[in-house]
Amino acid sequence: MSEYLLSAIAHGRSGDKGNHANIAVIAYTPAGYAWLRENLTADRVAAYFARLSPSCVVRYEAANLLALNFVLYDVLAGGASRSLRIDTQGKTLALALLEMSIGLPQNHAEMLRPAARTTP
Repeated sequence: MSEYLLSAIAHGRSGDKGNHANIAVIAYTPAGYAWLRENLTADRVAAYFARLSPSCVVRYEAANLLALNFVLYDVLAGGASRSLRIDTQGKTLALALLEMSIGLPQNHAEMLRPAARTTP
């Protein structure tokens, strides 16, 4: 089975709220969003970021944006003003999550980013 990265079907943004991180994963297509809703669970995200020891991961759905939003509690080692980590505000966490291997979904062609449109 071929492997795909999450970045093949979605893009993301992340940031901080004190000691907590916020990660939005936005599908490129409705088919991609359906796959995200089914497969990208709070438990899977918590396991992926286990090294950061989140105390809790909560998932929120934003269907109108084809997006899922995850809040990872207590992962920023105190937050921007207290942490000695390089990424004190969690800005790289979305990029890290997009590196997750997702296998090859059966309808993967329907999930890929549409080709860039050119105008004459």
